[in-house]
Amino acid sequence: MHLCRAGLRVCLLDRATFPSDTPSTHGIQPSGVEALGRLGVLERLSKVSASVNHGRLAFDDMRVDIPDFTALLGAPMLNARRLVLDEILLEAAAAAGAEVRTGVAAKGLIKEGGRVAGIETSAGPVRAGLTIGADGARSTIARLVDARSYRETPGRRVFLWGYFEGVLEDESVWLGQVGDRGYLATPTDGGLFLAAVVEPLERLSRLRSEREQLHAEGIAAWPELADRLAGAQRVGALRAMGRWQGFFRRATGPGWALIGDAGHFKDPTPGQGIADALRQAETMAPAIAEAWGEARAVDAALRDWWRWRDRDAWEMYWFAQDMGSQELAPLLLGEFGAWLADNPEQAQEFLRVLNHEIPPSKFFTPRIMAPLVARAFASGRGRRRALARELRNLTVNEFRHRRPLRFPAKPRPSAG
Repeated sequence: MHLCRAGLRVCLLDRATFPSDTPSTHGIQPSGVEALGRLGVLERLSKVSASVNHGRLAFDDMRVDIPDFTALLGAPMLNARRLVLDEILLEAAAAAGAEVRTGVAAKGLIKEGGRVAGIETSAGPVRAGLTIGADGARSTIARLVDARSYRETPGRRVFLWGYFEGVLEDESVWLGQVGDRGYLATPTDGGLFLAAVVEPLERLSRLRSEREQLHAEGIAAWPELADRLAGAQRVGALRAMGRWQGFFRRATGPGWALIGDAGHFKDPTPGQGIADALRQAETMAPAIAEAWGEARAVDAALRDWWRWRDRDAWEMYWFAQDMGSQELAPLLLGEFGAWLADNPEQAQEFLRVLNHEIPPSKFFTPRIMAPLVARAFASGRGRRRALARELRNLTVNEFRHRRPLRFPAKPRPSAG
């Protein structure tokens, strides 16, 4: 849509036919909602999507409420299944002037003079001055161009979720860590309620054989959430995502680029993916449009965009990885939850971190961390040795993650 508005001719290909679903926890952070507003699709999406304007946070036995996202962040969260969201975006792209071809799969690359000049598809060749892969973490385009990954991190948790009907209406997102489980629950479109339990990877074998029981146990471990779901009926089967990893990928080369999860994927715990992709599109499109007409200028502009993407994602990538690591600092996490409960204004600032407004390093400053650690040691008789280990691990992680970002080496010459 951004490229069409800039006057470029765009062909959009998708191997799926729509409506089509894809695995996703599909919450859209307020920063992403604002981007949807700039695209002009917010009014239509808001008619079918659940609006989420209140946060319920759990850190073991500590609870934090954050009211009125709109007043704090400028917009609510929205939650619509990809079944709904993707079709709305696809129709909007066609209305903006893109030629949309669904049910068409990429099979190979067209190359000319060492550049990608389009793709071979199941319906024949499509030639283009630039081929952009926006096709997810298992991107076909990334594989075809041999876009190498770097800064890879292992997935440490298994996401298990289902949809329920008959849940009392509530504009709240439930986000928490209780014991070794994480949680994301929120109303979504069609009067449904999404309830996701995030289990340690060690329970992957149980997930395969005892999926129903594992999800029920997880819900029961957060009593307030269990009360919310009491009497509700699940719609459809439970869904799971177990084998995944985080990565950055080389984002561009002669005649091609990657965007969204195709180029960068992080631990889904903080729910950043959709908003990230929308913000990336807003910055990539003008870079392309301003340089269009001269291939080397487009290559240079996209390489600059690649640098921006890595800088933009760097801190949040490691923050998401830490959030998804239940073994990193459970004692300090509990103390952090108690501190947030006592300091509601800081809870609001923490929400800005999740909304990609404030870098984690600007929130977790020595001014905040020093008294938090002191408080943990003062109340931690009998567990101070464990607290010391957690603090050491956090310090090592923080030092490693805040090292200056070294941009990958120049792209290897294309095989042509």
